[in-house]
Amino acid sequence: MAELFKNIYNEKFFDRFIKSVQEVVPNFDKDSFLSQIYDVEWDNRELKQRMRHISIVLKNHLSNDFDSNVAIIIKLIPVLVKNGFKPDNLEFIFLPDFIEVYGLDNYATSVNAFEKITQFVSCEFAVRPFIIEYQDKMITQMLSWSKHDHPMVRRLSSEGSRPRLPWAMAIPSLKEYPNPILPILENLKNDESESVRRSVANNLNDISKDNPKKVIGLVKKWKGKSEEIDWLIKHASRTLLKQGNSEMMELFGFGSIAKIKIEAFEILTPKVKIGEFLEFTFKLKNTSNSASKIRLEYGLYYQKANGSLSKKVFKISEKEYPKNSVTTIHRKQSFKIITTRKFHLGKHQFSLIINGNELETLGFILVE
Repeated sequence: MAELFKNIYNEKFFDRFIKSVQEVVPNFDKDSFLSQIYDVEWDNRELKQRMRHISIVLKNHLSNDFDSNVAIIIKLIPVLVKNGFKPDNLEFIFLPDFIEVYGLDNYATSVNAFEKITQFVSCEFAVRPFIIEYQDKMITQMLSWSKHDHPMVRRLSSEGSRPRLPWAMAIPSLKEYPNPILPILENLKNDESESVRRSVANNLNDISKDNPKKVIGLVKKWKGKSEEIDWLIKHASRTLLKQGNSEMMELFGFGSIAKIKIEAFEILTPKVKIGEFLEFTFKLKNTSNSASKIRLEYGLYYQKANGSLSKKVFKISEKEYPKNSVTTIHRKQSFKIITTRKFHLGKHQFSLIINGNELETLGFILVE
C-alpha cells in the first residue's frame, strides 16, 4: 500500500527540521517540541490538521512576540535551503500557516513575511484571510507583487487572489465581483514564467464559474496576442468549454455539427463492476466536403447517494476530422476505487457531446 501523504511529517523530517531551527534558535527544545507534536491525536490527524498542529506547537516553542517570531522564520529559510530542503516543498506549508494563525492583527509584518516566505513555499492559502479582512490594501499589495522580480511572488499575486482556490477558503466578494483582480492578471498574462501564466489561467477559470461574460470578454481581447497567451486563454476557458458555452465554442473555432453524424453508438459493458471499466464505441462521420474542427467529449452521469445523477464531462479529442471521413472510436472509463470519488451502485447514464451539443444518452448499471 502506498504511504499516506500525511506521513511526509515523519521522524526523519522533524529531525532535519529541528537541527536547522537550532542553528537559528540554539536553545530550541527538541524533546519538548516532539513530545507536543506526537500527542494522542497525532495519528488521527489528516494532512492539513497536522500542518496546523505544527504551527501551534512551533509557536509554543518560540516567544510571544509576533515580530520576533517572524524574524526567526525569515532567518530559518536560508538555513533550510543550505541543509538540503528544496524550495516549494509542501511540508513547509506550516510556515505561511503560522503567519495566517498569528499575524492577522499585524498586517505590515505579515505582508512582509508573505513576500519572503513565498519564495520558499507558496503562501497562496495563508493570504486569503488577509484578503477577506483587508481587501483593498491586499489587492493593492498584490498588484505591486505582480511586478516583483521573483516569479513565486508574482505567482502569489494571482494564485492567492483566486476566487475559488481548491482546498482553500473561497473569497465571496471576489466571486461576486472579480474586477479588482483583473489588473493583476493583465500584468501577468505575458509573464516569462509558465507557472505564473498557468496561475493566471486558473484564476480566470475560477472567475468563469461565477462571471462567464468577464472571461469571454478577456478571451476576445487577448486572443491572438501571442502563442503563450493563446494557450493561457484556452486553459482558462476549460470550464466554459465543458459546459458547452456556445460563444466560447465559436471563439475557438468549434462550429456547426450539422454535417457530423454518430453511428453505431454502443456501450460494450452494460453492467460494470466496481474496479473495472466501462467500454464504449461509436463511429463519427464527417459528411462535409471540408475538414471539421471538433471537440469530442462524453458525459458520465454518476449515481449519487440520494439516487439522483451528477454529470461529469470527459474529453476524447479536439482536432480536425478529414472531409467525408468515418472514424471509429473505442474508449474505456475506469471505475477503479479512488479517494476523490465514492461510487454508488445502480443505474448510471452516458452521453456523447460534440462541440458542446449533447447527443444520445445510454444507460448502464454499476454493480459490486
